[in-house]
Amino acid sequence: MNHYLNTPFDLTNRSALVTGGSRGLGFEMARILSLAGADVAICSRNRSGIEAAAAKLAAETGGRVEAIVADVGQRPDAERLAKEAIKRLGKVDILISNAGWNVPQSVDKIRDDDWDSLLELNVTSSMVLSRALAPGMMQRHWGRMIYISSIMATASTSDRVAYSTTKAALHGMVKANALHLGPHGITVNCIAPGPFATEMPMSILSREQQDKLAGRTCVERWGQPVELAPAALLLSSDAGSYITGSVLVVDGGATARMW
Repeated sequence: MNHYLNTPFDLTNRSALVTGGSRGLGFEMARILSLAGADVAICSRNRSGIEAAAAKLAAETGGRVEAIVADVGQRPDAERLAKEAIKRLGKVDILISNAGWNVPQSVDKIRDDDWDSLLELNVTSSMVLSRALAPGMMQRHWGRMIYISSIMATASTSDRVAYSTTKAALHGMVKANALHLGPHGITVNCIAPGPFATEMPMSILSREQQDKLAGRTCVERWGQPVELAPAALLLSSDAGSYITGSVLVVDGGATARMW
C-alpha cells in the first residue's frame, strides 16, 4: 500500500537501488521508499542477510523488493550490481549509496590495506554506481542520487583519518555531479548523519564514548535509523526537486554545540 499516494512524496512507477540495505540506515531508507510506492533493490555482501531483509521489507510494505548480493567495495562487483539492478527493475531512477565502514586509526598507524579498502567502499563505489546509472537517468530526464556521508566529514577525531577523508570526498563529488547532471533533471545530494544507533558505531565506540556523543546532541540521545529515512524520501521524491548539490545534516543538533 502506497502511504504517500498523490502527494509530492509519491514514488509510484519509480525504482530505487539502496546499497547496504540489509540493516540499519539502509534498511529503513529502503523501507520508506517502498512505502512510497517505489520498486526497490537492496544489496549486501551476505546472501542470507539480504534475502531475509528483502523478504521482510516486501511483507511489511507490500511492495516489490529485490535482493542482490554484491560487494560494492570491489569495483567490478559495483559495476555488476548496477547492471543487475537495471535488469531486474527495468530501470533505476533513485540511487542511495549507503554502504560504508570505518576502521579507526590515526595517521601514523593507518595501514595501506585499510586506507585503500575504505576509499573503495566509502567513495569509489558511489562514483562507479553514479557513472553506471547516470546515462539512463539522463535519457529519462529524471533521477535522484543520494550519497550517505557523515558529520565526521566536517569534524573528526584523532583516529578517524581515513573515515573523515572518505566522507568529505563525497561532498566534493556531490557538487561536481549536481552541476553536470542538473540540466538533465537529476538531483545529487548527500545526507550527513550524526550519531545513529547502528551496528558500526555501536561496535566501535565504548559505552563512555557513546554516552559522551549522545550528550553532545541537542536532544541528548542517539538517533534511531527510522528517524533518518524521511530525509531520504524527501531527496528521492518530487518534494525535493529543487534541492541539489547540498549536504543535508541529520544529527540531532550535534554540530550545533561549540563545547
